[in-house]
Amino acid sequence: MASSRLTKTEEKALLDILGCQHLSLLYKASLHTYNVNAFHNKCDNQGPTVVVGYNASGYIFGGFTEQSYASAEKYLFDNNAFLFRLKGKGQEPSVLKFPVKNAVEAVLDNSAYGPTFGANTLVFLSESKNSVTTDADTNSYTLNAEDLHGNDQVLLECEVYRVEGLSSILEKPWREMTWTAEKREALMKEIRTFKPCLSAVPQCRVLLVGPVGAGKSSFFNSVNSTFRGYVSSQAAAGSDSTSLTKQYRTYHLKSGSGRTPLPVIFCDTMGLEAQPNAGLDIEDVRSILEGHIPDRYSFNPSCVMNPNMPNYIKCPSPKDRIHCVAFIIDGSKVEILPEKLEEKLKDIRRKANSFGVPQLVILTKVDQICPIVEEDTSYVYKSMAVQKQMRLMEAKLGIPLSHIVPVKNYSSELELRNDVDILILMAVRQMLRLAEDYLDDCDDEPPVNRSIKDCYAEP
Repeated sequence: MASSRLTKTEEKALLDILGCQHLSLLYKASLHTYNVNAFHNKCDNQGPTVVVGYNASGYIFGGFTEQSYASAEKYLFDNNAFLFRLKGKGQEPSVLKFPVKNAVEAVLDNSAYGPTFGANTLVFLSESKNSVTTDADTNSYTLNAEDLHGNDQVLLECEVYRVEGLSSILEKPWREMTWTAEKREALMKEIRTFKPCLSAVPQCRVLLVGPVGAGKSSFFNSVNSTFRGYVSSQAAAGSDSTSLTKQYRTYHLKSGSGRTPLPVIFCDTMGLEAQPNAGLDIEDVRSILEGHIPDRYSFNPSCVMNPNMPNYIKCPSPKDRIHCVAFIIDGSKVEILPEKLEEKLKDIRRKANSFGVPQLVILTKVDQICPIVEEDTSYVYKSMAVQKQMRLMEAKLGIPLSHIVPVKNYSSELELRNDVDILILMAVRQMLRLAEDYLDDCDDEPPVNRSIKDCYAEP
């Protein structure tokens, strides 16, 4: 059985860097040969791994990735990847970490290459030789080659370990949040008393768009439940292979037993589908953004809404337009979002940008991302798994992390929960703030003398 070259002191220092409990040696070049095929045979499909290189100058250095090698012939996204120096020329560990700068190309997983970090930033077993190559000029990692390995690129040994017992919960939350009942009430009051800055717009319109099954209608139901004071299900929600929502619906939210109107209207749409001529048509999105589509319009993927159709709103007012777009995305399926579906989301983002409409992402089903969050939603901003999904979403759509908010919809619960409500309320508040930014850029339009008949197509 192969034994590690690391001393006990070095191993402890490496465990501290990684924040894990145990290392299992998978590959040792002096035993298994300096060969990329041998590396992949031993290290593919092993989960998180750390590569450790040793040179004659006394340096011990390497790289870590949470992603699993699979010879997938592509770059792996990993916001938590990093390069490190465990030891320099001295006898004692001298630790340095070099964080990833471009998480989209953190690791190259290719059967023709050994462990490769970034766009050739650090390559082990280059051409199946006992060496590393380094390109510190890439934008993949913050790196100084001299500090990493003393510019001695000949390997005396190369080892790869499976990293076990990684902590899935951060010591401190990466986004501060208060989880008290007082915070919940303060958020509800802030939303109830919100008044749009544009006098012609009494309520902000938020367009909900997302793939089939992501939880658009469930999100509306969850917001509605929070303000009604009990779990309700006004919008049709559930699981199906095609969209349950067939109509364009505008939902006016109301608060409490007095049914006081809230300053936000949710506009629900047919779900997006990867197949062409299925689900919501991107051209219908343009008409929705401009305010041309009436409530209860039935979507027809083979025929988009146009000015000649019945009930087409010819001259929408500012209050009819969309003031914010919310992409509803299943947080547990970010990695497997089909490319064609991802492109549709980007198309909608481009259309919204062309009208100056701000956007945010509502990341649903966070309880399915992390089992600890499933038990206690208040751990959501301590969960490394949730953070990873949010950063991956940021990279896919180009939406800033500050405009990505995680939520857990009410699905199996019979009673409201404080932690679930707070996440939902934070999402609604962020929508209103973005809508306010949009309205703040708009001028009050002068009144136009026109009849209702002038503004609608003949039925």
